[in-house]
Amino acid sequence: MNADKKSCTLDVDSQYVELAVEIFSMLADASRVRIILALREGEMAVGALAEAVGKSPTAVSQHLAKMRLARLVSTRQDGTKVMYRLENEHARQLVADAIYQAEHALGGIPAHHRADQTTT
Repeated sequence: MNADKKSCTLDVDSQYVELAVEIFSMLADASRVRIILALREGEMAVGALAEAVGKSPTAVSQHLAKMRLARLVSTRQDGTKVMYRLENEHARQLVADAIYQAEHALGGIPAHHRADQTTT
């Protein structure tokens, strides 16, 4: 019975709780959230990301370096450019869920629920 409990990573005593907190800490920056939103459609170079999020390339590069260490993004060399992409779909989903939760904080029916109601 204890073997089954150890296999579930969503238990309150999961070994991943502290790592999850580190991920939340990494995402506790609006620029990093915007970078993830910009990368949700595919890979981008630093210059394009900087333009998309309204920050300098230097600032974006610094954020990307931290995000790469946290394994939120990965890179690919394309000639002289370094292309960045999300490491997996979880960062994208985590940010989307946080945005949806923020919509709830405003009260009323959030936009992501209104879209569901148009089909009923």
